[in-house]
Amino acid sequence: MAHRSDDRLEGKAALVTGSSRGLGLLIARELARRGCRVLICARDGAELGRAERMLCAEGAREVRALACDVTGPSAARRLVDAARSAFGGLDILVNNAGIIQVGPVTAMTEADFREAMETMYFAPLRLVLEALPVLREGGRERGGERGEGGGRARGGRRERGGGRIVTIASLGGRVAAPHILPYAGAKFALTGLSQGLRAELAAEGVSVTTVVPGLMRTGSHTAARFSGQPAREYAWFAASAGLPLLSMDAERAARAIVRAAERRRPEVVLTPVAKAAVRLHGIAPATTTRALTLGARLLPRAGPDPDHAVPGRRAARLLGSAAVDRVTTLNDRAARRLNQRVEP
Repeated sequence: MAHRSDDRLEGKAALVTGSSRGLGLLIARELARRGCRVLICARDGAELGRAERMLCAEGAREVRALACDVTGPSAARRLVDAARSAFGGLDILVNNAGIIQVGPVTAMTEADFREAMETMYFAPLRLVLEALPVLREGGRERGGERGEGGGRARGGRRERGGGRIVTIASLGGRVAAPHILPYAGAKFALTGLSQGLRAELAAEGVSVTTVVPGLMRTGSHTAARFSGQPAREYAWFAASAGLPLLSMDAERAARAIVRAAERRRPEVVLTPVAKAAVRLHGIAPATTTRALTLGARLLPRAGPDPDHAVPGRRAARLLGSAAVDRVTTLNDRAARRLNQRVEP
């Protein structure tokens, strides 16, 4: 899809799911800095309120917040209706909400896989289907009142087409790493959906950008859930996510994501490691699989009496490792900065 002269984001209405903390909060912040009106949502109302105050204190032009579980049966309609009520329509939909469960497949349950699919595939799907009619309109009537029957607004002009969908997928949705299989399976499905939507909706003027991030320093290690041997699973996951050579500064990632949406790029892969992994898997899938197999052998086994879904904060206390704490320093700072709850 060609870049158009009217693709600036100023004045656009955006909905960002999972935006009370971490990457979602940063994407909302970056959109607001570019002049967007932003609706943020998350399940935790108190956390969402803090995020709204943070954005307003930083000079966001117009921010609204709606506490909402995106997996709920009426969530998609509530969110789209809220955007239309607050802003007159919707121009940008960012499907970011997600969860991550870490541990061997033998420590997971079918419910873990279903929860991942509901959160990271079916919830985005429902939102896309609900938002499409509004995105096809190009959002809003600007400079006047809404006209009868969807025609030109009185005293203004009607902008048609040009909606954007941004899908926050993952490297895990292109290369299935061990010990995150519920997450990887849902992200694979989401990546396929996003790429298919790109092809189908281009003719209607709606662009779809698939974002494939690698590890980012968002503080998500504090919110991840660990099964099997939680302390040992936390050790490798938190250390990997916090190392500068493996992970990316989250603020820089958010800027790259919003820039890709503005330019209507079909895909953006973040971090050098993620780019290398995607290319290697495309050129030599068997070699990639052998490398992942070797890596899986180094990861902890479930054990005879595996724990299930232990939050990252508790897993860190169980581990009690000063060495891991030092490695995760940058990520811990990001957690505090990005509204992640780090206290016990």
